[in-house]
Amino acid sequence: MAIALAAAPGLLGATQAAAKMDQPVHLDTGLVAGAPIADSPLTAFWGLPYAEAPTGKLRWRPPVPVKAWKGVRPADYQRPLCPDLPARNGRPEVARSEDCLNVDVVTGADSAAERRPVMVWIHGGTRGMGGSASPNINGAELARKGAVVVTINYRGGPFGLLATPELSRESGRGASGNYGLMDNVLALQWIQRNIAAFGGDPGNVTIIGESFGAATCHFLSLSPLAKGLFHRMITESHSLYPHDPLIMQVAAKYKPLKDAEADGLHFMEVAGAKSAADLRKLPWEKLVEAFEKSGAPEDFIWSYVIDGYVLPRNFSQTYEAGAHPAIPVLTGENRDENRASADTAFDLVAAGKAKRPNPAMYTGFLGVAGYRDYAAKRFGAMAEEYLGLYPGNTDREVFDSANAAIRDNQRISPWTWANLFTAKRSEPVFLYFFTHAPPGPNRGMIGAFHGSEIPYAFNRPGANWTDEDRRIADMMSTYWVNFARTGNPNSPDLPKWAAFDGKTERVMELGDHFQPIPLADNVRLDFWRRFYASQPAR
Repeated sequence: MAIALAAAPGLLGATQAAAKMDQPVHLDTGLVAGAPIADSPLTAFWGLPYAEAPTGKLRWRPPVPVKAWKGVRPADYQRPLCPDLPARNGRPEVARSEDCLNVDVVTGADSAAERRPVMVWIHGGTRGMGGSASPNINGAELARKGAVVVTINYRGGPFGLLATPELSRESGRGASGNYGLMDNVLALQWIQRNIAAFGGDPGNVTIIGESFGAATCHFLSLSPLAKGLFHRMITESHSLYPHDPLIMQVAAKYKPLKDAEADGLHFMEVAGAKSAADLRKLPWEKLVEAFEKSGAPEDFIWSYVIDGYVLPRNFSQTYEAGAHPAIPVLTGENRDENRASADTAFDLVAAGKAKRPNPAMYTGFLGVAGYRDYAAKRFGAMAEEYLGLYPGNTDREVFDSANAAIRDNQRISPWTWANLFTAKRSEPVFLYFFTHAPPGPNRGMIGAFHGSEIPYAFNRPGANWTDEDRRIADMMSTYWVNFARTGNPNSPDLPKWAAFDGKTERVMELGDHFQPIPLADNVRLDFWRRFYASQPAR
């Protein structure tokens, strides 16, 4: 059975002969048989289990390695994904089940004798309630360029993050929450044992994530349980300086154990449960309903937990102790995320061509009074200085200033994070700023929005893509595969991307142009540095 995974190949790709990995593959738990991807040299293996179904007594416990099976297990069709919020994350046609702890593998290797770089996608979604079914995160084009691509499905939302005092007691370690992180650790261990069978190199594994997936990558880099399981990291959004308060307002937010346990008790009340045993009896659909009613996700009460076991330290404590891995990192932000919007949005609204967006989601539409309140709450004693640099005396000035401030922070905060991350490390960090707005009906409002870089990094053409879109995608995906292969995104056919050096106050623009750009002007840069210095470490 052929699987139509791959769209038209990227500019560097071409249709080749059928895949040669057409015999059952030997895993440590049994044999699996994949299927060729139509019109490509690739083979896909869907739903390879790395753990037993986390149901019944296994809910809210560390994942249990899957048992061996006899015969050949078919891996030629999409398996159910973990419980999700279809209304939020889409794909309602995709089956959902708690029996979802599996990985998908796409490879172009001819045999197990090859040693291709391994690129492991850790999906995002509403507090991790996503999955591998999105067409934007198809690994076929990265596999065409020489990688073995793995997507991990893991527990998200209340299934992967719930902490309560009772769960902490029964763990034997005084810790709960972080089940999604433990799933990812077990999956990475599975990769170490089995990826060579698909032509992958277990000594060259790059983890990749966006939004909550990027946060998951970061937290894996803080966890001693994941030590040695990956060798490079790509995080798309949220590599923020621990003194930047924004870090606690996005997917990288964490909770101390006691706070997470208190949130868990609130969830139990909403779910109508008095004990973990009661919760384990409920169908997963009821747990999703309680998740939506308990304040998630807008209030961000669901987060990974500094529990003393999976995560013994927060970001700044880990970096100061030098307890994070010595690995190359590629990371960056998008121009119009974190409550920025496209430069054309104000004029479209003013002309009646677009609806005024929710100012809670787009700071530029707060208006004069709302903007001053925002500045006072966010910058405190430095609010007037902020308003001097990013003034808001008219609605239009508020719009322009808010966008400028957000974008400055989205370059300065990751650059400052890189200073801290590399303070006790010599491995390179490559910083980017993505600026291209994908085509679509809302392009003039949302611009280069949160997650808009994903199809370009994966080289997955979207509706109405132009030759320019395809060129950007081909270049970005080549940078990504180069980095996975060598720890350096550069190659002779691409614009030079300089590694972070702690001195050159620039990041690499990807998208509308491929060039280094400054962080901000000196006065604004000085303001942000002093503002960070006034904030607590996280």
